[in-house]
Amino acid sequence: MTTHSTSTPAPTPKRRLRKLLLAIGGLVAIALALALVAVPLARNMEHGPLDASARRQAPGQFVTLSHGIVHVRIAGPEQGRPVILVHGFSVPSYVFDKTSADLAADGFRVIRFDLYGRGWSDRPKVDYDRELFANQVVELMDTLQIAKADLLGLSMGGAIVGRFAAEHPERVRSLVLVAPLTRPHDIGVMAWPGVGEWLTRAWFLPSLAASQLEDFAHPERVAGWAERFRPQMRYDGFGRAILSTIRHLSVESSVPDFEKVGKSRLPVLLVWGEKDKTVAYAEHADVRRAIPQAQFVALPGLGHLPVVEDPAATHPAIAAFLRQH
Repeated sequence: MTTHSTSTPAPTPKRRLRKLLLAIGGLVAIALALALVAVPLARNMEHGPLDASARRQAPGQFVTLSHGIVHVRIAGPEQGRPVILVHGFSVPSYVFDKTSADLAADGFRVIRFDLYGRGWSDRPKVDYDRELFANQVVELMDTLQIAKADLLGLSMGGAIVGRFAAEHPERVRSLVLVAPLTRPHDIGVMAWPGVGEWLTRAWFLPSLAASQLEDFAHPERVAGWAERFRPQMRYDGFGRAILSTIRHLSVESSVPDFEKVGKSRLPVLLVWGEKDKTVAYAEHADVRRAIPQAQFVALPGLGHLPVVEDPAATHPAIAAFLRQH
């Protein structure tokens, strides 16, 4: 009788290699997946809510508007002419410490505040676009019973006051634009759902404080600037607000709003540092075409934040302009 073997043939070297490569590939995929999750978690700087306990260390006062609590600081004589200062993309209202002190000393009533998502103000779960911030200015003026004011906008704040003035010219006495955000930005993969969130947590936010020094032509003049930026990053919602602003505000041009301001004939002062690398000095031409009546002050040797870098070169011109109107 003939018998037949039923044993399984021994694996060939090629099969062994294939199995080994599949196993290695699986381990690599698992490692990458873990890294994608772990890196943002490890680099996350938000460690708690921005609540009443956290706000005890903040100077100034707080008001409640439709999207939450807003941090406000007011200086100068009560009967002084109101001047509202609107800060830029990420540095909150302390960017105007010296501006506020100088204008208050000149007799103006100076109001500055933290935009939603920054500083000591709430971080609502909304789209951070021009309308949100322009309406924040409207509500703040209504709450403080300010019918009409001079407005100063720095960088992104320039885009915000541009929108406000375009929509509410009757509430604006004059406008000061300091290196205003003008042209739309291509944000690339930051617009992709999931990808933008990962990049924000893993790469953009961890480098954001140190990158603040790029706003200056002379960073040695502002010792401790990056360290001062970090406290606001500890509270929940900061990163979400920053990414939403990138996606909803920085991708739009300010020129249409500036053209409306030009047609309204509002008095406008435009101030720009010639060494600005954040909002290129060359963009002043776009603003001046849109607002033909704008007075223009170019500041040689200064960067994006001339009100911080060299107040003596900027504040006298601003105060003189305000006194004209």
